[in-house]
Parts: sequence; structure tokens; C-alpha cells
Amino acid sequence: MKTILIVDDEEKILEVVSSYLRNEGCQTIEAATGQAALEYIKRGHIDFVILDLMLPDYSGEDICQSIRQEASVPILMLTAKAKETERIKGLSLGADDYMVKPFSPRELVMRVKTILRRSNENDLLADQISYNQGELTINAKSKEVFLKGNSISLTPIEYKALLVFARHPKRTFTRDELVEKVLGYDYEGETRTIDQHIKNLRYKIENNPKEPRYIRTVFGMGYKFEGNRSED
Repeated sequence: MKTILIVDDEEKILEVVSSYLRNEGCQTIEAATGQAALEYIKRGHIDFVILDLMLPDYSGEDICQSIRQEASVPILMLTAKAKETERIKGLSLGADDYMVKPFSPRELVMRVKTILRRSNENDLLADQISYNQGELTINAKSKEVFLKGNSISLTPIEYKALLVFARHPKRTFTRDELVEKVLGYDYEGETRTIDQHIKNLRYKIENNPKEPRYIRTVFGMGYKFEGNRSED
């Protein structure tokens, strides 16, 4: 049974979202403040976070950053801010997806299930693979990624994207293909969301994100992975 933390200061939203998720067999924990949410995260055993951006004590953006320092748990942001720049900001902080209020509880449940399903998939063909003489290493068993021997923290979507690239080196993926493989075939958001996730991933695995060696842009087409696999 998955445990989902719902963070929102609106009691009605907590009640409705919790009810829908429990009907799908999930266990829910409710938090009305950012501080309470962080305390639950530190205790562990949280599989998913639904996070409102407008909280009474801290901003949702600050809470998202703090969660990312503690865990790689998937985060879906709830926001009343419909501007593209605001949504991109949330994704750049490590959120896996977002929904604009008011939203359909059924759609929210569908997105939660889709993200959880993606997070549990393992696409590597080996337990561990390394690239560029061991500079970048992906350990599929522990779901860890190392750069120059140091563990780096990836969001579930960033990790999933890296697995997709690693399984198909040199292959060019269009934006639509990446959306389907990384965000899911039933994803109904903007396809350019994938660009922000790729940008975040580059900042974590590239020595110079502006001149990437691993995830290259193929202009007019999409992206491809150029890492040279190391011999074990």
C-alpha cells in the first residue's frame, strides 16, 4: 500500500483528495503546513507528495526544495498560478508534475498512479552500467546515479528519463516520444514540460550543461544520449 502525503491548507481539498486516494487503496497523511509536511518526510515511509504552492508558513517552492534535500519521492504540485513561467519554475525545483486549481480529483488520482507506475519501472538491461570511463554510473538495483564517484540526487522523472536514454544510446528521441516513455502515454499536460526535466537532468550529470556530452540536442528533432559505455 502506497503512502501519500497531501499538503494543503484548504480542509476541503484535503478531505476530497484523501477520499479519492483511499478509494484507490492508498494510505493518506494530511498536512496543513509546510513544517508539518517536512516532519512527515523526515520520518520516512512516504511514497508520494501532493504539494500546494500556497501554504501559510512556507512557500510550496521552498518546501519542494527541502523535500528534495531529504528524499527523491515523487512530487505533484497544486497551484493556482496558471502562467507557464510559474509552472516551469516548479518543475525546475524538482517537482515531477503539476496541476492547476481547480482540478478534477479523478484526473489527480490518474496522474498519481501514472507517476508511481513510472517510478517503479526498471528499464536497464544490466544491474549497473557506466559511461565515459566510469565518470557516470547508473546502479539499477539501488536506483542510484553516481557522477565521478559521488552520488547525485535525481527526481523520479529525471531518473526515468536517464534510464530511457541509457537503454537506447545514440537513438534520437522526439519530444513526443520522450513524453510517452517518461511521462506516460496518458499524460495530458504540455509536451514542452519534458524540456524542463531534461534541462534539470543536464545540470546534474553534465560538467557543462551548456555544452552537454551526454544528452545532446538534435535540432529540429529532439534529444539523444551520447555517453560511451565503459567496460566492466
